[in-house]
Amino acid sequence: MSAISEKDNLSEIITVNMGPQHPSTHGVLRLVVDLDGETIVGVRPDIGFLHRGVEKLAEHRTYHQFIPLTDRLDYLSPLSNNLAYCLAVEKFFNVKIPERAEYLRVIFAELARIASHLVWVATHALDIGAMTVFLYAFRERELILDMFEIATGQRMTSSWIRVGGIREDVPALFFEKLREFVSIFDERVDTYEKLLTKNRIWLKRTVGVGVLSKEDAIDYGVSGPIMRGSGVDFDLRRDEPYGIYDRFKFEVAVQDGCDIYARYLVRIKEMREANKILQQALDQIPEGPVMTDDPRIQIPPHEEVYEKMEALIRRFYIITKGFAAPKGEAYACVEAPKGELGFYIVSDGDTKPYRLKIRAPSFVNLGALEKMAKGYMVADLVGIIGSIDIVLGEIDR
Repeated sequence: MSAISEKDNLSEIITVNMGPQHPSTHGVLRLVVDLDGETIVGVRPDIGFLHRGVEKLAEHRTYHQFIPLTDRLDYLSPLSNNLAYCLAVEKFFNVKIPERAEYLRVIFAELARIASHLVWVATHALDIGAMTVFLYAFRERELILDMFEIATGQRMTSSWIRVGGIREDVPALFFEKLREFVSIFDERVDTYEKLLTKNRIWLKRTVGVGVLSKEDAIDYGVSGPIMRGSGVDFDLRRDEPYGIYDRFKFEVAVQDGCDIYARYLVRIKEMREANKILQQALDQIPEGPVMTDDPRIQIPPHEEVYEKMEALIRRFYIITKGFAAPKGEAYACVEAPKGELGFYIVSDGDTKPYRLKIRAPSFVNLGALEKMAKGYMVADLVGIIGSIDIVLGEIDR
């Protein structure tokens, strides 16, 4: 359906729909696009087709029961979602996480970052017309999903990070596969760059397109690669470190181009830096427990007759009855692949959150779409949407 209205004697505005079935909207997203010929004069995102009421569901589940729902937000980086939520709950208790669990959390989070960026570069290149990169990037993502399966039993939605640590320790095979991956990954990123970074068609479609100035990036509150691609030098892992990120040496990827190409360069470098963090974590990880013994989030000790069943009973107790958080409120955030992912929890002293609010980076970043798209050609809109790297699961939460 379209509507045509007179703008002046020389031009007319045509309003058309893009989506919600369009594959290049990267989800169930409808865009209402105003066009003057082929020039974009307005874009209005229409969201809500996928709404699942996740924040309301949190009020009817114990703190542990809600963890699997976080997997379904940014489902390309579920372990990052687990981590942000668990950090928020742990703030209520000021609980000390075992050292080994801290390192495993970093390893999982950085693998999730690489996996998410691999899907981005694959689909973004495909949107613009480059198919070979899609095949190569998914090859490496399969290696990461294989490692997740070895460690957790699941390839994507594993719910593995828990309040107080990690669900279980990982087998030796996981570390063997991880070392193999770390040793080859930089060379694989070189391949992506050979195909794209100086490709004339890629440069024509990305350089100077979808510009979001540094000032506008700050005003719109965007975060992650979009913000850093606009020259804002900020990364939560370095500037507001959580967990043990202050123990690792890495560079924050920043570009001043403010366009699609700058966001591409940021994500490419972020994958390389994540690989550096993985190497350091592998070299430093200690032995030891992976779950806290803090009694505030554990059940009381069992009698000897239950010792063999203790793990099963503890798991059943925590999931079904839960533990009560102190009254108050807490906010914790992480540098997720798409930007700042935060959970704000209000507790009334019950075993379930009284209120829960999710600060989803895709939702905030999508708000800057019209600013980035206005004045460009309709053919550029696909590339601009792809450069934001949205997932509707955390937009229509």
